Amino acid sequence: MIVTPDHHAESYAGSLYHPPPAHGGDLAAARALFPDAPEPWLDLSTGINPRPYPVGDLPGPAWSRLPAAGDVDALCAAAAACFGVPDAASVVAAPGSQALIQWLPRLVRPGRVAVLAPTYGEHAAAWAAAGHRVQAVPSLARADGAADVVVVTNPNNPDGRLVASDALIDQARRLAGRGGWLVIDEAFADVVPTASAAAAAGQDGLVVLRSFGKFFGLAGVRLGFLLAPLALAAAMRTALGQWAVSGPAIAIAIRAFGDRRWIAATRDRLAGDFVRLDRLLARYGLDVVGGTPLFRLLRDARAATLFDELGRHGIYVRRFPEHANWLRLGLPGDEDGWMRLDRALAAWVGGAGAAPKADCTGPAGG
Repeated sequence: MIVTPDHHAESYAGSLYHPPPAHGGDLAAARALFPDAPEPWLDLSTGINPRPYPVGDLPGPAWSRLPAAGDVDALCAAAAACFGVPDAASVVAAPGSQALIQWLPRLVRPGRVAVLAPTYGEHAAAWAAAGHRVQAVPSLARADGAADVVVVTNPNNPDGRLVASDALIDQARRLAGRGGWLVIDEAFADVVPTASAAAAAGQDGLVVLRSFGKFFGLAGVRLGFLLAPLALAAAMRTALGQWAVSGPAIAIAIRAFGDRRWIAATRDRLAGDFVRLDRLLARYGLDVVGGTPLFRLLRDARAATLFDELGRHGIYVRRFPEHANWLRLGLPGDEDGWMRLDRALAAWVGGAGAAPKADCTGPAGG
């Protein structure tokens, strides 16, 4: 089923330039929508940890020389130890999990792909652009027997839906029996580590994608990982080519992956912060319908007015054109951010003529 990277060049080259799905984090778009909003903007439109890993100084060679094969091996070993992957040879480092999302469909002969939806929009777009027949399905049961490749984001973006790792691993075995794959996007699994299927990485039919930048708060580093059977891992390394990951990214990630104290403390802090955010939103009559410790999903008929009110206060959140009553909010990174969000919500409630609920917004773990 695995093909060489250029095998289907003609089939997908003409479709690479479709407009990309909408994403958060575009402050230029926010400023265009709300030119009079106060600066600096409070960007809550992504699911990126707002308190990033403290990188510190990097050794000079990380900047001045090309990464050696041994450097990349050390990075993959550090990632394997952090994720719980039994064999570091199953780990491939890439310049962001987005690069893997776009490359992976080009390494598979065109076929039927089921994407568990709603989810991160780049998956369906990338598989369709590579010539596959893509179908959105609401559950694994609906995908069983109807697809060559099944794509699941776990925990899901934007609603935090979780599928038990045992069920996913069983699904991967069934797909492998007919030459197929289960692709699991675990971009947010660092905050829900028990949901990860990384311990089964290397098993036939199982492909796992991991992100570095979200949990560690360093999205600009552009680093992601493929956890896959050895043949697919080798094909992806060939596709990515030499020096796919920069020296600074390697040095930062090896340091961060080994900092178990920071990882544990950050998980504890995020667990408190998302509870604090839920309480703040509930105070203003807003219901959280899903999410992870890095973001919360709201469903409210007044979502459009809330988006506008927050924008006028210089707070950018994620909206969804296909779901007009949804908004996704990330976590403020400091007390000033929490206070700004509280004031903006109070202004929105005042304008809507509703009364806030009893105050329960005090800090819960940071």
